[in-house]
Amino acid sequence: MNFASSDPALMPLVERYLAPEDRNLLVPVLTELGADVANRLSALADTADKNKPTLEHFDRDGKRVDRISYHPSYVELSKAAYEQYGLSALSHRGLHGWTETPPHLAKYALSYLFVQAEFGLACPVSMTDAAARTLRKFGDPELFGPYIDGLTSTEPESRFTGAMFMTETQAGTDIAMTETQAVPDGGAWRLSGKKWFTSNPDADVVLTLAKYPGGPDTTRGVGLFMLPKVLPDGTRNSYVIDRLKDKMGTRSMPSGEITLDGAYALQVGELDRGFKQMAEMINTSRLSNAMRSAALMRRAVVESVDHARRRVVFGKPLMQQPLMRNTILPLALEAEAALGLIFHSGDTLQKADGGDANAKSLIRVLTPIAKHYICKRARWVTGEAMEIRGGNGYIEDWPNSRLMRDSHLGSIWEGSSNVIALDVLRCMKQYGAHRVVADSMLEKLSALQATDAAPGAQQLTEAWHLVLTRGDALLAGANQDAQALIGHYTNTLAQLVMSTLLLEQAIHESANGYRKLMVANSYLDVIVNGRTGALPAALQWLDEIVDGDSVPREAALSVFK
Repeated sequence: MNFASSDPALMPLVERYLAPEDRNLLVPVLTELGADVANRLSALADTADKNKPTLEHFDRDGKRVDRISYHPSYVELSKAAYEQYGLSALSHRGLHGWTETPPHLAKYALSYLFVQAEFGLACPVSMTDAAARTLRKFGDPELFGPYIDGLTSTEPESRFTGAMFMTETQAGTDIAMTETQAVPDGGAWRLSGKKWFTSNPDADVVLTLAKYPGGPDTTRGVGLFMLPKVLPDGTRNSYVIDRLKDKMGTRSMPSGEITLDGAYALQVGELDRGFKQMAEMINTSRLSNAMRSAALMRRAVVESVDHARRRVVFGKPLMQQPLMRNTILPLALEAEAALGLIFHSGDTLQKADGGDANAKSLIRVLTPIAKHYICKRARWVTGEAMEIRGGNGYIEDWPNSRLMRDSHLGSIWEGSSNVIALDVLRCMKQYGAHRVVADSMLEKLSALQATDAAPGAQQLTEAWHLVLTRGDALLAGANQDAQALIGHYTNTLAQLVMSTLLLEQAIHESANGYRKLMVANSYLDVIVNGRTGALPAALQWLDEIVDGDSVPREAALSVFK
């Protein structure tokens, strides 16, 4: 088993989105990691999940140490993530043969594979990457250079991990309610307060928010600060880990409660723009969150197909049973559509970082769209996959229960679904983001009108014009009504974006067959249009869809006949 080569959607997306010189470097690493996930990392993740980290407050001499002990399986996973594959460093330095920084999609593709083994560790990996990006973008290079070097290192002796301490008991969503106080201390600051939910609480480098003297009672009164775990003189900083959380999922990775007691901190960027600067880290993590949920969906599909082919019921494998085929089909469609959106978003982020103003506007709204929809669907896909495996899926000997437990965190981390949907509404109000997305997708559909994708392209073109009208009506109506409806509207945007991207990718892949066109047309038919009263044409071709085998052109076109 190789999780890279057996994924019918992954390599074609790599081939399309990355330049030949980047593909030549990335594909061997993807292949190596795909085998590693199947043969080593998944077993390590199962063990780490069953052996949670523990917190030691004091050493044997009574000295406060707040030392977190990790099971050897988690340590091995960390070595693979930070050192062997450099997942947190890929956006910042040359690795795996690149002399310059690889494109963002190298990180997302490799992380997508890694998360199919281990979801929890991917959180600190993502925060480490995002912390380096935030310090590089807003911090003084001379002051923060050594910390950035540590956050982007792959060497065990010098590498740092990152975290963000944002949540307080009264200030999770409403950052203006932050109670942690910052007072100046020479060229530094001293922070005091409590942070309620901090993942990777023993990180070497922490970004956090605190109110500064004289600031307004709004988000502009909250500054962004960097807390090092170890001070320049080698002593520990003045904050303690009160306890670790007993979590439903991501049990391999610690989350805790922190008390800051005059902790030494360095100001990052402009004092009254702390929250806006922290949003850079949050948005980067949100896109990674969507990627992680897409990975959970893919692993759930792999487990479901493998079980259905092995399990014989009433004389034939479950995979040959009509109702089971109709159960697995939408799971496969959702997983493949999600990966397409991740690749498009990663490519758009690359263009935005390169100075493309339109891409900057697009990724600003694509990120919450992807996070809102993909994370919610992962909960459904992993839940269905658990039921497909039956009683075995419900017990901890198999990965299904872990996949489902972990999937629920995706909709909570870096903003719950309602917060994310309201962010989409904010983008719509600020710069008509729904029109930015629609214009981008309609341009793609226009180019597809003279191809085999024309029937679906025509349907989607009409759907986009309708959703634009809905969006304009939301903005023109009462704000409370817009807030009530924005969740459903965000889901519609996500489905139409993914359906459009599937069609575009299908034409790109048509030189090698029409499997992807069958996927694209079936996603539009089954997921977007919600076909329930007739058999999907794709049921006959489910094996080809999940295996990556060719589908006849006539079969792919028959979906809308």
